[in-house]
Amino acid sequence: MSHFTRVRTALRDPDLLVQALASTGFTTVECHDTPQTLYGYQGDARPDRAEVIIRRAHIGRLSNDIGFRRRDDGTFEAIISEHDRSRYDQPWLTEVTRAYGHAAALRYAEDNGYEVDTDVVEENGSRRLVLRRYT
Repeated sequence: MSHFTRVRTALRDPDLLVQALASTGFTTVECHDTPQTLYGYQGDARPDRAEVIIRRAHIGRLSNDIGFRRRDDGTFEAIISEHDRSRYDQPWLTEVTRAYGHAAALRYAEDNGYEVDTDVVEENGSRRLVLRRYT
């Protein structure tokens, strides 16, 4: 039985989190209003529950579900098994966080009448997003 690790994040919006996970390769992500059961690699129900879930079928044959559970302060914490932490570790969470920030910036632009002028990923991995609003 794998041990699940909990990692705090600053992510708050479940829709933006789902978009960020999609941009990192997970196009099938569940999003629930109430926490749902996470399952281990053998299909066994775990005591851990989460609102945003990547099911093990979409991760790998020997993987566990990865979940994001809302904390009392409104942020999500990632729930990742010890086995899956070898692949979905801090650099992966950093990638998810960057994708979340990009999705949030695009939503802000759309909600406030901005157009995307340029959206470029630099050689060093940073992203440059230029927005314009014509009045």
